[in-house]
Amino acid sequence: MTAPVFATLGCRLNAYETEAMKELAEQAGLDGAVVVNTCAVTAEAVRKAKQEIRRLARENPGAAVIVTGCAAQTEPETFAAMPEVTRVVGNHEKMQPETWQSLRAPDFIGATEKVMVDDIMSVKETAGHLIDGFGRHRAYVQVQNGCDHRCTFCIIPYGRGNSRSVPAGVVVEQIRRLVDKGFQEVVLTGVDLTSWGQDLPGEPRLGDLTMRILRLVPDLPRLRISSIDSIEADENLMQAIATEPRLMPHLHLSLQAGDDMILKRMKRRHLRDDAIRFCEEARRLRPGIVFGADIIAGFPTETEAMFENSLKLVDDCGLTFLHVFPYSARQGTPAARMPRVPGPAIKERAARLRAKGQEVLSRHLRAEVGQERSVLVEGGMSGRTEYFTEVHFAEEKPEGTILRLRIAGEDGARLLA
Repeated sequence: MTAPVFATLGCRLNAYETEAMKELAEQAGLDGAVVVNTCAVTAEAVRKAKQEIRRLARENPGAAVIVTGCAAQTEPETFAAMPEVTRVVGNHEKMQPETWQSLRAPDFIGATEKVMVDDIMSVKETAGHLIDGFGRHRAYVQVQNGCDHRCTFCIIPYGRGNSRSVPAGVVVEQIRRLVDKGFQEVVLTGVDLTSWGQDLPGEPRLGDLTMRILRLVPDLPRLRISSIDSIEADENLMQAIATEPRLMPHLHLSLQAGDDMILKRMKRRHLRDDAIRFCEEARRLRPGIVFGADIIAGFPTETEAMFENSLKLVDDCGLTFLHVFPYSARQGTPAARMPRVPGPAIKERAARLRAKGQEVLSRHLRAEVGQERSVLVEGGMSGRTEYFTEVHFAEEKPEGTILRLRIAGEDGARLLA
């Protein structure tokens, strides 16, 4: 039997789900297929997905090509029309064991129904997929899926469905299992992580889940939270930031812009001052905490003055790691119908934001030189500090260990130890 070939595009949650699909495919005995887990966040992401499908079909002649993920969910007919594609599988269907049983080649090659995509909005539950994590050091645990918000630029709710949470007991048991396997760090992940619990009895919040994990899994050395919506940070989450040293002092914020009018046109739930206040409060509670953020350059109607507000937000919030996205229209979203910023201006603004991102990262790296940091070894020659800053080692270290190291220098992109 030939193991399936998997390709993942897009977010960390997609990467997590690919690991779960590998296990489901193995259990089903899927033989020799190509599986592409797509992203739909931009039109460019869909273009790259098609490119990847064609490349893998060329490199694996005769193999069944299964396309899944957010782009498959939102544009199933687009992929079904590709001659290389054997089957299109929806985001809910891809996590079901019975789907992979039905996909065993050659059983489904000649099937007339090419699309297996149901209404994602009708899905009410998210299962806690028990996977062993990535590598031997850090594990990602999906605690939430979907999104109830409708930001005007975003197609993702139509690919992921409405928000749904994994119950706290399931999450805690999964993390215990991962710790027993030797994982030193667990990352909580989801599409709209701060909405966790709103569909569960009693409507618990992400802070409640965080405190519960840290209390009930005392052997977990490091807990990390992935991207959050700062306006939805609850009291217990702030309390955990202040009092729990095992909660890592790094947060990635979904900010998107720094101008109030653009934020309103994006249909975000926060204004510029809300973001600044959150960062100031978190820094007061946990001195030294660092922030990453997503920022979109060239959103429709954005003037130069509006863009400057986003640029200034980097310093006003004290951001360290920037994820810059040049605006790309997604058909079917309200923003796609708004007056567009010219392409060259979008490109130029994104370049200025990235330059600002390099400036603040360099500042952070320089400040770290001479400090002692706890570094989780990810590979023989690299690791991450508690602040999620990458560290390169002069000699190989044992993967999966946490070492207390003095930072000797930096090279503009990472720390040296």
